[in-house]
Amino acid sequence: MCIAAAILYIPANVLAVMTFTQLGSGSPHTIIGGAEELLAAGLWPLALLVFLASIAVPCMKLMGLILLMVTTQRRSAWQLPQRTVIYRIVNIIGRWSMIDIFMESILIALVQFGMVITIGPGYGAVAFCGVVILTMIAAEGFDPRLMWDAAGRNGEHA
Repeated sequence: MCIAAAILYIPANVLAVMTFTQLGSGSPHTIIGGAEELLAAGLWPLALLVFLASIAVPCMKLMGLILLMVTTQRRSAWQLPQRTVIYRIVNIIGRWSMIDIFMESILIALVQFGMVITIGPGYGAVAFCGVVILTMIAAEGFDPRLMWDAAGRNGEHA
């Protein structure tokens, strides 16, 4: 699941997540492009929120899950309590990552003014949704007790 999510993370950030069309001319927007436009408009708190929620958090979730799986596979006792906290954070944040897709779907549904202004989804949104869903499934499927059991079988102590 994590490998598939990591692969989808690339098109989620490279491809357009939405296309904004005004008076017949449209422009696709990537996540980074949207954050840059918000920053250029002086809306740096919103730009920071978009960057953190859509780029940094999914990346950190993936890195956290990969760290948990690799250290468990290697039966490592390294930082067991901290790794348990990482698991809890990744699991809690996973549910909230779908807010980006939810907000985009609301925006697309609300902003449909015929030929004047329309907003449509892009393939990047589909890839981003895949990243979120796969990381949620991976976090739910990971049992943090395995870290402790694997370290105990290795003969190490926390």
